[in-house]
Amino acid sequence: MPAKPSEQSGTKTIETADRLDPPELACYRISKDAPAIVPGGSDRRWMDESHQRFAYRCTPLSIANASGWEILNPRRFSASWDGDLSVRGVTVQSDDGSPAAQSHFGEGVLTFHTGYLFRTNPGWAVWARGVPNLVKDGIAPLDGLVETDWLQLPFTMNWRFTRPGTIQFEAGEPFCFITLTPHAQLDHIAPKLATLDDNPDLKAAYRAWSTSRSQFLTKLKSGDVDVVKEGWQRHYIRGQGPDQQGTAHYHLSKRKLRAPEA
Repeated sequence: MPAKPSEQSGTKTIETADRLDPPELACYRISKDAPAIVPGGSDRRWMDESHQRFAYRCTPLSIANASGWEILNPRRFSASWDGDLSVRGVTVQSDDGSPAAQSHFGEGVLTFHTGYLFRTNPGWAVWARGVPNLVKDGIAPLDGLVETDWLQLPFTMNWRFTRPGTIQFEAGEPFCFITLTPHAQLDHIAPKLATLDDNPDLKAAYRAWSTSRSQFLTKLKSGDVDVVKEGWQRHYIRGQGPDQQGTAHYHLSKRKLRAPEA
């Protein structure tokens, strides 16, 4: 279980900022009917329906889809917004009459209660958001980075209507996606602007990729039999550069996270 926060939890210290322990996540139920939490899946319906499942050729998409845990909506309901920015502007109706979500903040915002109090060890925070690469018409998820290494109360997941209208959440549909981030270290990152001339090896590798890509596209356009059969270049999914040298130190083409344990 996550370590108890120190008296300095919530403040930046050299210890937490420069040296973090491996992340830990505890999900404390605060309601008997707390929604299910499951590992994020890599599949998306729109990706399945893309031409020849072309979307799955972008490995970063499917890895992002599975890089966290989904909290599932327990019951089917609909919500409507009439454009009124007060809390009265949003109304919710569920099949069984239970309050599946509510208007708490006004401003066309729909609020979900996760049913859990999340805790992480020092320096780590929960990033709560909508499910990656999944679009819902009429309403958009709002991201929140929560300091769960000291917080002693639950957070909510919020969505904002993009226009007046009615939306629907199905039973089992994810309403929140949580992943962990090294919150204490982000302030120490100083992005550096440079040119490829500052890194000759990287410049050579980039040029090799650019040449390979140009040649591949030219042959594909001309109908080269071997290239057409290959369909697409697989350098990234293999964790290799176009010259087949310099294998990545760490590379995933698929991800499957662990399910929460009791």
